[in-house]
Amino acid sequence: MKRVGIRDVAERAGVSISTVSNALNRPHMVSERLVARVRSAADQLGYVPLQAAQALRAGRSGLLGMTVINIANPFFADMVAGAEDAASAAGLRVLVGNSSDDIAKERDHLELFERVQVEGALVSPFGPLAPWLDRLRGRGIPVVLVDAVDDAGELPSVSFDDVAGGRLAAEHLLATGRRRLAFVGARQAVRQVRERLEGARQAVAACPGATIEPIWTERTTSARGLAFGEQLAARPPAERPDGLVASNDHLAIGLVHGLIAGGVRVPEDVAVVGYDDIEFAAIAAVPLTSVRQPAREMGRTAAEMLLARISGTAGLDLTDVVYQPELIVRASTAR
Repeated sequence: MKRVGIRDVAERAGVSISTVSNALNRPHMVSERLVARVRSAADQLGYVPLQAAQALRAGRSGLLGMTVINIANPFFADMVAGAEDAASAAGLRVLVGNSSDDIAKERDHLELFERVQVEGALVSPFGPLAPWLDRLRGRGIPVVLVDAVDDAGELPSVSFDDVAGGRLAAEHLLATGRRRLAFVGARQAVRQVRERLEGARQAVAACPGATIEPIWTERTTSARGLAFGEQLAARPPAERPDGLVASNDHLAIGLVHGLIAGGVRVPEDVAVVGYDDIEFAAIAAVPLTSVRQPAREMGRTAAEMLLARISGTAGLDLTDVVYQPELIVRASTAR
């Protein structure tokens, strides 16, 4: 079916194309009678203006780009929602690229942002992206990192103190008398995960007699947690960790179910701490103790920081924001 264009509206209304353009976009330049006539013709034909093309001609796309590591994780979905809150208030929309733990996809999203000329980009990086981010900035597209920091100190960021978060989780387990800890997390290449393990190791190093065992997985889903929980439950009690720190809540919830399926009591035999404090943590079969990250607030703050740079109103106080962890204690660690 042929798309109705401005020429069709002009023919139906019996006016020139320029009159249609003025009536729809600059109605103050034509009479009210002509505006009504043109709009009536547009309604009859079902004409819809190409807003994206109009915006680009005006030098604006009306879009912010945003990449996230894996939107299946509610943490990232909440972060996107926060960015959308701020963008919507400014009359903009957010084009979201879900990397799904795939650096090639992540780079494709950044190239798309460049092609559609987003007004700014929010990037929660999975892998090294310096050349792609440099290209965006070279095009005059400002970039703000989310849930990450720029080691070179060139990009503003909104991040979370993951070393403190990992330390807080492990200290809580140690305070409940656990001494054989394990950290179950995604691949070591992910910076946030490495920092959480580093924090947990700091807590263990300060506690005589305590140990920590890293356990790595390529995917941090509930299904993977379930499998690891069953494997840990199959170990002899003396070789089994008595406290677990998971790198996210999906993994932690799966661990709890796997342990219980294997006949291990949570928290009596093994205590479990998750990370992110997603909505499901509080309503799990065994409510999950978790390190809370304010995901929605982080997304909103990052978008506001980006909007300030787009408008040229950014101040020195908007260079970097680092959020601190909060431990939410529930039944998975409380005897």
